[in-house]
Parts: sequence; C-alpha cells; structure tokens
Amino acid sequence: MEYIFPAIFECNEDGSHTITFPDLPGCISEGKSLSSAIDMAQNAFTQWIEYLLDEKEDIPTPSNMKKINVSENQFVNLVCADIRDNRAIRRTVSIPGWLDIKAADAGISLSKVLQEALKEKLRV
Repeated sequence: MEYIFPAIFECNEDGSHTITFPDLPGCISEGKSLSSAIDMAQNAFTQWIEYLLDEKEDIPTPSNMKKINVSENQFVNLVCADIRDNRAIRRTVSIPGWLDIKAADAGISLSKVLQEALKEKLRV
C-alpha cells in the first residue's frame, strides 16, 4: 500500500535540513544535505506508518500541501512510503518428486527459490 504525505523541509544555517510532518506529530528527521534529507524523510515516514499499522492505529488523513504555511527558510514536499506486508504466508505448491529430492540433496530452500523466482518474474 502506498501512502503520500506532505513534509516540511527546513534549511538550517549549516546547510542541513530538518524534516517534520504536520500530520504525524513527533515524526522528525534530518539530513546533512537536501538529497540526504529526502532519503531520511522517506525512511522516517515509512517507519512511522509501519508503526501505526503494527499498533493498529488510524492513519491520519494527509493535509493539503497547498494549505500548509511555511516560513522563508522552509518548503513543503510530498513524501511517499510503499508499505509491503513481509509476513510469511504458507502456500501449498506441487513439484515433481524427483525435483524435490534433488533440491533436498543440494540443500536448497524451496521457499527461498520461489521468492527469488517470483521477484525476478514480477520485477520487484
């Protein structure tokens, strides 16, 4: 699931940037450069949303970025978090018996091979 929220980037005197999220009080990060700040904002935002989901808390509605007031040394930018459910799911699959024996003899994890093959096939 994808979440997109506005973030306020504040340029500090030393060139670093502090990032806050108006809709997520306490979600704050910082980067030494703008590039680093953008990465740090996405990491902080993703972890914050994952925490809310894990705790079964409501995800607030994001503010309209055009309605966020900022000072002269600030700007608003949208930040995206792509949250994936990484829990293991049991699936029943069928393979020929001889292939199962060869895989077991080679010490190959069928789950790992299936995950790698699906990621490659789906290009994710």
